[in-house]
Amino acid sequence: MSGVLIAVIVIVVLGLAVFAFVVGRRAAARRRLERQRLAEQADAHRDEAQTRAAKANEHSEEQRAKRAEADEAAEEAEVHARMAEEKRKRADQLAAESAGATERVEREREQARVHGRKADEIEEEL
Repeated sequence: MSGVLIAVIVIVVLGLAVFAFVVGRRAAARRRLERQRLAEQADAHRDEAQTRAAKANEHSEEQRAKRAEADEAAEEAEVHARMAEEKRKRADQLAAESAGATERVEREREQARVHGRKADEIEEEL
């Protein structure tokens, strides 16, 4: 009986060895597939990262162009504001000069009336 028992044990051990070998190969195949899947996933993420980086560069260029345009527009607006300020000062100056001229016109008219009355008085005396 011990020979049969030894044979059964050897068969069981061989069966377990074959089973372990098959399970090991399947596990290795699963790991290989998982590594392959992860490598493909990593490649997809790298591609997406490159695409996003390219878009970021495009947006950066656009941002720089818009910033330059905004700076130029701000500078132009500053020039216009200075010109408007100068024109407002000139308009105020001309308004003041006009008011002065109006006063002079009134004084001259008053003087003309005074001299006209004096001329009329002198003519009446004649």
